[in-house]
Amino acid sequence: MFIVDAHLDLSMNAMEWNRDLTLPIDSIRNREKNQTDKPDRGHNMVSLPELRKANIGIVVATLIARFIEESNPLSGWHSPEQAWAQTQGQLAWYISMEQKGEMEMIKTKDDLSNQIHYWLDEKQETNQKKIGFILSLEGADSIVNLDYLHAAHQNGLRAIGPAHYGPGRYANGTDATGRLNEMGKSLLHEMNSLNMILDVTHLCDDAFWDALEIYSGPIWASHNNCRTLVNHNRQFSDDQIIALIERNAIIGGVMDAWMIVPDWKRGISKADDLNCNLERLVDHMVHICTLAGNVHHIGIGSDLDGAFGYEQCPSDLNTIADLQLLIDIFSKRGFTEEEIKKIMHQNWIDFLSIHLPASLE
Repeated sequence: MFIVDAHLDLSMNAMEWNRDLTLPIDSIRNREKNQTDKPDRGHNMVSLPELRKANIGIVVATLIARFIEESNPLSGWHSPEQAWAQTQGQLAWYISMEQKGEMEMIKTKDDLSNQIHYWLDEKQETNQKKIGFILSLEGADSIVNLDYLHAAHQNGLRAIGPAHYGPGRYANGTDATGRLNEMGKSLLHEMNSLNMILDVTHLCDDAFWDALEIYSGPIWASHNNCRTLVNHNRQFSDDQIIALIERNAIIGGVMDAWMIVPDWKRGISKADDLNCNLERLVDHMVHICTLAGNVHHIGIGSDLDGAFGYEQCPSDLNTIADLQLLIDIFSKRGFTEEEIKKIMHQNWIDFLSIHLPASLE
């Protein structure tokens, strides 16, 4: 079945992990087998050929670069300008993938429609098709000022998550607290004027509620699970999920093991020991459906290779191609074929068909 994945850090993997994503997955793993600088070396799950095997023809692909104050223990850049430059290097990688014929940026409704028809054309060989991508910014620290927002929008940026981990220039994120500052409010107002998509993933609770009050444009949560099932501030409470449902948002199920099952200890826990598998991920998605009373608000936002690999994933995932296993799981849970199609791709497509710009200005 055709799949849309609403969150993949492709350029981060290419530029910071130094992975040639045009290669088969085993080739990348083999090159990294003796590397120890990152915990997921040799455990990667995503490459462009593997996306084609997965029948993932459209992704939301990120730019990401954090700014950190001197007191912030997280990794990041020491100035917003450095963070901006990092995102522009990542953007250059996406452009080079377009020039190589590997990927195609989706900026408008027509681009989306063309990519869908192109991908579903059975006359085309799937293993040679271009991956369509919508450009998103995870954490807004690199937006030096609002002039940079307009430049990024001109370059194709269509969605922004104002926060990532910790305190941010515009909003506080996971493991931080605090309401939106004035810069954050101004950012949301300017995004609204551009009809950009607000990604509320990673916003701390205070900033989340501020954002929903301020922002009248389209909202999604590209990769988020349920606090009721795994109690952590990175997850959404039922009240937050209901509020997103009321705003016609889509919430993407994320594959990071510690967000799927409780008591996961990073670098220590094993998926088999904690019964962490795709069934447990589906528990989160079913919970959202129960709150909504329908399947209209869930999709896939895998975040695979988001600074973790198969060592921190459901046990039945070896590569991203194994997302096709979800179809049988949903079917056994009583979902109809049409409902499964909505989960696997149509909810994201319907959302984008409404909210992408009709044309380039």
